[in-house]
Parts: sequence; structure tokens; C-alpha cells
Amino acid sequence: MALIEFHNLKKIILVFNFFIVSSCVQQVSPDYSREFSVPDIPLNGNEKYLDAKSDYIFDQESLHTFRLDIPGSALQKIDSDPAKEEYVEGMLIFKGDTLSPVGVRYKGSVGAFVGCLTGSNPFKPSGKKTCTKLSVKVKINWKGRKQKFYDLTKLQFHSQNNDPSQMHERLGYWFFRSMDVPAPRSVHARLILNGEFLGLYALTEQIDGNFVRHNFEEANGNLYKEVWPITEKGNPQEDKALLKGLKTNEKNSPNLELMKRFGYLIASSDPIESRQVFSDYMNLDQTISYAVVDRAIRNDDGAFHWYTDRKTSSNHNYYWYEEPIKKKIHIIPWDLDNAFENITGENPITYIPDRWGEISNNCDPFPYGVWEVYQRSASCDKIIKVWSSYLEEYKTLQNKLADSYVDEASRLIDKWSIQIKEATLEASELHDDAITIKKWERNVDILKAQISLMKLKLSK
Repeated sequence: MALIEFHNLKKIILVFNFFIVSSCVQQVSPDYSREFSVPDIPLNGNEKYLDAKSDYIFDQESLHTFRLDIPGSALQKIDSDPAKEEYVEGMLIFKGDTLSPVGVRYKGSVGAFVGCLTGSNPFKPSGKKTCTKLSVKVKINWKGRKQKFYDLTKLQFHSQNNDPSQMHERLGYWFFRSMDVPAPRSVHARLILNGEFLGLYALTEQIDGNFVRHNFEEANGNLYKEVWPITEKGNPQEDKALLKGLKTNEKNSPNLELMKRFGYLIASSDPIESRQVFSDYMNLDQTISYAVVDRAIRNDDGAFHWYTDRKTSSNHNYYWYEEPIKKKIHIIPWDLDNAFENITGENPITYIPDRWGEISNNCDPFPYGVWEVYQRSASCDKIIKVWSSYLEEYKTLQNKLADSYVDEASRLIDKWSIQIKEATLEASELHDDAITIKKWERNVDILKAQISLMKLKLSK
């Protein structure tokens, strides 16, 4: 089986229960009769979103409501094939301001569409939309429009269909940011489409140039998605792979030398030299904090899970950012919807049996779980191996996480539950495929138990 199929299989197993439930509910039948021409609304200069910052959108104390209006024919077009991820024109209405036109499309990987489309091949999502909620992306800078929306050019509404607690993204990113790791901001939001309340979403910050400007002093560096600085064989990464993963400076004759130099030095160093390379190119506390949080929340579908078909191996769900003057490289977490679950269980695909820094099967791929899916130990990679060599720093930062943030996380779950309960109830009363209040409350309790267990494990 090809490596990409392992990633797809993993996502299918992750949403198996959701698939069973959604296949039994009544299919969504939107009203496509409302037809209108999307207006081109000029700025009058008084719009609140022009001068306000993105902190307003990601205010943890607020549950914002966003409204999208899309012509019936355009909505029918994207509903007929959501996996195509094709933009159509629509209108965004928020706090009395209307942005028009904006681009709107569905978004997601294989797992985001399983059980929500009519196609019969789960490895290749296709067919019509059958779920009320799918993840949605709104492009503010549609067709070259220059204005930003609260300093943002894109909005991402994640459906949370695979997370019955509706908390994983928001809480996971909060943990990373609390430990001074650059990570997206995430809040809950209500989404209304053509007058119909779809439900509660995770509004999670796009990792792009705006994210870079918000998190780093140097904003003109390269941002890469899911490309590791060295290959699984320990060689420096190829230019074509770096260029494929590049998310900024793509059209400006990008300079790849910083990432290439880091990869070359790591690839050619011995264990002692590699620590010096790490010290030169990365922030020690920030990077080890990334590892501490990732392992504590059991983000087993992140950078430390090396999926393999026994010929090639790869990891995913992360970004890199380079600060070109400081010559520092930062790793950024992504896609946390399935974090936390392996604290109290073993997902048959994502679960990482190795403890931090541990190597199994002499670095050869090994099967694990009831499905015997093959993986490779993360510390067989030279970059992760040097990270895991900082044992004292790792333990110190574990203590910081346990002492400063775990109890606060439990309080935040209670607080956020109050914030989103009414919207969760409203969705459950409107849509057959929405999570019930009973199931949601049960899974919130499970998450709180996972946080308690996480603290016990951190204290050992």
C-alpha cells in the first residue's frame, strides 16, 4: 500500500464512528432557490474591520456569529462536489459590516469528507454534500482585493465533526501558545449560511503571512508546510520538495539557503556537533516546549508520527518558519482535531507507542496496534534525536506545563462549555446529524478526565 494511502486509511479510521452515524441520518437538503447577483461593495472608510486587529476575532471571551450569503446556483455548485475545493463568490456579514465579494469554498483532507459525501470510494472523496457541516474557508482577498478583515485575509471554519468534545483544537493550540510556542489562535464561532444556522465551528487562524507578522519580529522569511529539512534517509532535503512546501515568497525568487544549510549541517553532523547546529538555528526552550506539549496532549498525528509503507516514511501536520536575519528556524503545530484521545486510549492508526526519545526495532519500521500498521520511531530522525537529547530541559518544561497550565486548562474547559452550550443545543435541535447535548457533555467530561491523567503523567 502506498504511503499516501496509509495517511488516508488513518483518517478513515479516525472518523469511522462518525461515518456510521452520518450514513443513517437524513441527507441535507439546502434551499437553492434564492438567487441574486453578488454585489461589489466599495469601501466607505468607516468599516470597523479596517483598523481593528485580529485579536478581536480571536477574543477568547467572545462567541462571534458570522453570516455567509451565497447565490443558490453557486451553493449548489460547491455542494455537488465539495472535495473539489472550488471557490465561489459570496458575501460575508459580520457586526453590521458586509464584505462583498469574498471567495467561499469547502476545505479538508480525506478524513474531513468521510461520511459526508455520496461517493463510494473513501480514499477519493467525491459526490454531493450530505452533512450539514463541512469545514469552510473564506478568502477575503478575493480576486486581488487589498483590504483585510481585522488584519486577516482568510478565515477558516473547521467543522469539528471528528471531535465530539468540540474542544481539541482550541485547547491544544492554547497549550502550545501558553508555553511560548508559535501556534494558531483558535476560538469557537457560530456560522449562518443563507439564513440557516449550520452549527458551532472552530475558527482557527490560517498559518500564512498574516500569522507570521503577528508572531515574529521578522516577517519576510520563508514559511514551509509539511516538508522536513532532511529526508527519511538522513540526507539534506531536495530543493523541489522545499519549493513545493513553500507558502510565502513563492513568486519572489525564494532563497532556500537557510533551510538547506540547516538540513546539510544536521545531516553531516555527529551527535555532539548536531547539538551545536540545533543551538545555532533553533530556540532551545521553544522547541523543547513544542515537544513537551505535543507529547503531553498526545498529538500522535503530528510531526513525531512517522508513517511508513516500509520503503518510505514521512510525517505531517506542521509548518516551519525562518527568520532570515536572526537565522532562526521555528516549528509550528497544525491540525489538532484528534489530539488528547490517545491519553486514555489507543487509536489503531495514530498511536505512538514509543516514549519520548525511545527507539524501537533498531530504527526499522515496526507494526503496532490491532491493525498492525507500520510506523518508524521518531528519534531515528537526526533532528528529533537531538531534540530528545535535552533530557534535563525537557523535564523542567514538563514541570512548567504541569504546574502552570494543566489546572487552568480544566477551568477553561468549564468556561468554554458554558460559552458554547447554547449554540450546541441549538444545532442539535435543528439538524439530525448534529451532536446531541448528552453526547457532547459526555465527551467534555472525557476530555477533563484526560487532562487530569495528563497531569499525573507529567508529574512522574
